[in-house]
Amino acid sequence: MSPGKQALRHGGSPSRVAGVELEKMRRRVRVSRLILFTAIAAGPVALGVAVMSRQATVAAAPSDERASVSVGTAAPGADPAGYAQLFVDAWLRSSADNASSAQARLVQSLAPGVGLPDHIAGAQAELASVTAVRSVQRGVGVWAVTVAAQYVGGRLRYFVVPVTADAGSGSFTVTGAPGVVAGPARAAVSRSPYRVSVPSEGDLASAIGEFLGAYLTGSGEVDRYLAPGVRLSPVSPAAYTAVTVQDVSGTEEAAADEKVPADGTKLRVLAQVEARDAAGRWPLAYELTLQARSGRWDVAALESGTAQDGGAR
Repeated sequence: MSPGKQALRHGGSPSRVAGVELEKMRRRVRVSRLILFTAIAAGPVALGVAVMSRQATVAAAPSDERASVSVGTAAPGADPAGYAQLFVDAWLRSSADNASSAQARLVQSLAPGVGLPDHIAGAQAELASVTAVRSVQRGVGVWAVTVAAQYVGGRLRYFVVPVTADAGSGSFTVTGAPGVVAGPARAAVSRSPYRVSVPSEGDLASAIGEFLGAYLTGSGEVDRYLAPGVRLSPVSPAAYTAVTVQDVSGTEEAAADEKVPADGTKLRVLAQVEARDAAGRWPLAYELTLQARSGRWDVAALESGTAQDGGAR
């Protein structure tokens, strides 16, 4: 029984009852303030917990009033690309002459009823790799997956595979034999935004060469070429023994200047480089953002997604 009701039961006056209730409210307010001020002193995390706890207390329903909560769970994707890739790889390596082989049994388990190829001895090119390149959903649970098969010697052939997918159970079945189709057409490429030529002997090209040398070969510290606040680890172990800048182009006209502009100026550039190791020479390309600081260029971003903190500060 609450103090107010006890006061009435024992003959307390209404004013006394009101005073008791008011004192209860004051105590609750003082406790809430104490919790809040303690949380502020403890830090943002504690403050968030205190606020959430207070909200939960205010909104809490009596124990005899239970609310039911419905939680919706999105069904996982049912893209059968990997399944079709596995099937085509096994199907191309299987043979009707050896239906009991491991590859033939795998085909039969993935695609019941699909026939096996009948190879002519010595006439079949050796399969190098199989890769799924496109998945198209044609209906509920019905897919067509295009798979590329690459053979030793460079020949490439594309197969389309019909697959039925059960999103509820996460199961797949190849429902028919694969069909050979033409490969995807090449997409139109838009004009490159890097149209400003950067002088090969200027400070910008030099800074890029020194940075990529440290980044790819381990010659020097990468940090000395980074803008303040940028973190980027070098390739480890070092991938190459030497790196040479072949060409640099930028998106801004300031990239053509031989002198370093005012502090804070940023440029986006594309660097074409040649990297060398014991196995040969490798043409590579890097998109970089550089920022001017104290008469030099710092790397503010490497557009491969490996730089942390999103750029210079």
